[in-house]
Amino acid sequence: MRLLLFIGGISLSGCAVGPNFHRPSPALPTHFTEKDLPDRTESTSGKDGSSQHFRSGADLPGQWWALYHAPALTRLVEIAINNNPGLTAARNALRSAQEQALAQYSGLLPGVTGTFSRTRGNFPFASSGEPGLEESFGYYDAHLQLSYNFDVWGKTRRTIEQYRAAADFQKAEFEATLLTLTGNVVATAINIASLNAQIAQQEKLVTIEKKYLVTVLRQFELGGATGSDVALQRAQLAQQQAELPLMRNQLAQARHALAAYLGTMPALAQLPRLDLDALTLPSNIPVSLPSSLLKQRPDLWQAEANLHEATAGVGIAVANRLPKFTLTADLGSQAAMAGDLMTPGNGLATLATQALTPLFQGGALLHQQRAAQAQMRQRAAQWQNTLLGAVKDVANALTQLKYDAVELEADVVREQAASRALSLAQAQYQLGGVSYLTVLTSETTYQSAVIALVQARAARLSDTSALFVALGGGWWNRRDLPAAPDDALRSLLPWSRS
Repeated sequence: MRLLLFIGGISLSGCAVGPNFHRPSPALPTHFTEKDLPDRTESTSGKDGSSQHFRSGADLPGQWWALYHAPALTRLVEIAINNNPGLTAARNALRSAQEQALAQYSGLLPGVTGTFSRTRGNFPFASSGEPGLEESFGYYDAHLQLSYNFDVWGKTRRTIEQYRAAADFQKAEFEATLLTLTGNVVATAINIASLNAQIAQQEKLVTIEKKYLVTVLRQFELGGATGSDVALQRAQLAQQQAELPLMRNQLAQARHALAAYLGTMPALAQLPRLDLDALTLPSNIPVSLPSSLLKQRPDLWQAEANLHEATAGVGIAVANRLPKFTLTADLGSQAAMAGDLMTPGNGLATLATQALTPLFQGGALLHQQRAAQAQMRQRAAQWQNTLLGAVKDVANALTQLKYDAVELEADVVREQAASRALSLAQAQYQLGGVSYLTVLTSETTYQSAVIALVQARAARLSDTSALFVALGGGWWNRRDLPAAPDDALRSLLPWSRS
């Protein structure tokens, strides 16, 4: 009995073999890029040419897409969050992982099993010299069996810890799925708006080319243009017309992708028309500090959960090499009549303790422990690699926004210069001052400048959303969107995430 009490005392004392998990907290710089970027981007004239201000240390809103001030875009994101089956799958995967973690708590409690049976048989008298005679007998049997594994070395607690880490991974997976979904919806919507604008510009160019073909034909009839000029203009018109099917195909595929994000089929989707002019470029950009990424990026959270799970696995591997102590008890009763089961004299009771220790396993348990330790070191390195990738993503996004503004300014100047050059070339050609090749070159330059300007505007909008995604998307500030399901026992253990 003293041994039993001693073992029970150790089991309840909280001792658990193996390393305790500590959240990585590396020293990080105060800025993301090699040289600290200016606190604002360049500005230029025209739509989406305003300067963007980087607010270092500011927090992201939970609905970062609302910064575009586009009701149609916000509505699309809301539909995707409510209807996307991938997000539903991630939510249920999280609930499954949490329930599995909760199931592990049963290992800390005794297991009790109840049995009730009736036995009936015949006893022959042939062995006593009286063949042909037999007597029937029967009895009832009721038992309660109790079993308890003393968690002396903390294997059960390490197992709970491991499953809780797996649930943390699934919660990060849910947030990552939500972040990816909202980022894809915004990026695809901006792409659709950009393609709509490009198609509109291309259709204007085709109209201009048709009108100019009429002018060249009239000049040809009057002797002011050559047959080569007419042929070149027809080719130019055909080239501009050929661009439209390519753009419309890209638009259709982007709309199909958006329908899938919304959880519906392209034939059933009722997508609003998305215009580039309806989107407002966010001017104040909250930029978290590098140290904040440790709590904000879902992929870092996943890598941390993987490391936590592997750390608990080392404790389990160590515990497997140590003795195991169990207690079993049986309380029951047997009687010929069911009503006599609980009467005095019919009771049965047993109590047993057992110690089981591995003596020889061919080195398997030792190698399993070493494998668990190697996996823990692997997960630690993977966490560091994920951190480097996260910081790189933010640095790239910040740098991209800086040069997007510079590129937009150049494209605005380019489009204005190309427009003036085309107008002058057309006027000079009508007066006979230049050849038609000059006009053709000016048209090609202008067409390229117009499309490039639309793409540059879209790039600033899209790359801004990429920065928000790289910073974690502000899920921690989410209030009116569905949160990840949580369990009720989250604070029971010291290793539970706050």
